[in-house]
Amino acid sequence: MRIGDLAAAGQVTAKTVRFYEQAGLLPAPPRTTGGYRDYAPEAVSRLAFIRDAQGAGLTLAEIRSVLEIRDSGQAPCGQVTALIDQRLADIEQRMAELRQTRTALRELARRAADTDPGTCSEGEICTILTRP
Repeated sequence: MRIGDLAAAGQVTAKTVRFYEQAGLLPAPPRTTGGYRDYAPEAVSRLAFIRDAQGAGLTLAEIRSVLEIRDSGQAPCGQVTALIDQRLADIEQRMAELRQTRTALRELARRAADTDPGTCSEGEICTILTRP
């Protein structure tokens, strides 16, 4: 299958297919006598996996590690489970940080609403952001 056909079947661009090939996510296909890439039909499912893994938040390096395990003939389920668990932990941490930031911003917004700019002295930069 030519690169354009693979790209269309995988819902990506030909440029993306070339990038994935350079990044080691897709194996380099054999070439036709005319020099065109000739991808195997299995490349479509590999592209779908890459897209799904990216949708789950995995990095290209993480996806490559999963594909390397599969390409070695082993099931990558343990690696995928560990990556998902780590990604969930990262998301939970980030959500906790965002909740703290929201609380701080709400306090600053309250302080801003109560601040009269006319009472600010020249020696202060901004009383809204300065801790009382």
